[in-house]
Formats: sequence, C-alpha cells, structure tokens
Amino acid sequence: MDLDISLAKIPSLLRRIGALLYDSVLLLGVLMFAVMLVVIPYTSLTGTSPNEQPLHLALMQIYLAIVICGFYVYFWTHGGQTLGMRAWRFRVIRDDGENLNTGDALKRFGWAALSLLPAGLGLWWSLIDRDGLAWHDRRSHTRPVMLLRPGKTS
Repeated sequence: MDLDISLAKIPSLLRRIGALLYDSVLLLGVLMFAVMLVVIPYTSLTGTSPNEQPLHLALMQIYLAIVICGFYVYFWTHGGQTLGMRAWRFRVIRDDGENLNTGDALKRFGWAALSLLPAGLGLWWSLIDRDGLAWHDRRSHTRPVMLLRPGKTS
C-alpha cells in the first residue's frame, strides 16, 4: 500500500464516537437476528427460554460476544471499515500502512473491548495522546486514518 503514515490524519474523538453509535444501530439488528436464530428453535424444542437456565444464559452471552467480535473482524479485514466508519470517512490500517489481517483485527477487537470497559477511558486517551491514538490503537499496532472526500485529490 502506498500510504505514508506520517502524513495520515487521525479522526477526531467525535468521529470515532459517531462511528460507534452508527455501528451500534446496525449491530443491534445483527444481534437481534442472532438471538432469533437460537431462541426460536430452543423455545420450540424445550418450551422454555434460555434465560431460565444459568448455563444456557452464559452460553448465549458468549455466543453474542462472538457475533460482535465477528462483526468487527469481518469489516476490518474486508475494506478496513465498518459502515459507521465509512459514513464518517475513516478506516483502520496497521502501523506499517497495510490492511488488517484476521490476527490484527482480533487483537484490535480484544484491546478495544478492554479499552472501552473503564467508561471508555482508553478511547478518551486519544484526546491527550501525542498522535491522537487510543489505547487499543497503540496496543494492537493499528490506527484509524481519515479518508479524502470523493473527488478530492489532496
């Protein structure tokens, strides 16, 4: 890839939050569909809800966490951006300027989950980081970069 990382502009915190909110709407629909795929057959076969059994509830939560991870990993490895990132005109790349592979995306997702847990502190860090990167950007050796508006050359 012909991208000079030193010249790449990092999206603002507001853009990142905007993309997260945009993605959360799409992800909500994906999660509703994923729940439906399990709950309808489960209820038909057992006559009860998975919520009534602690083990089944835990398995459902693990399943939904895997669905969320799969959502982000898929989009980051297929074009480097989720729908929210596309709307806010930025994408994710590795520190060397290359596209993310599955391992990179999994590492980024894991660090992002940890980074967002303490009230989003890892994301807020981007306000004081010298390069505008969040904790998960640094730890996963990836970074978001702004894209040019269509038709704009510089």
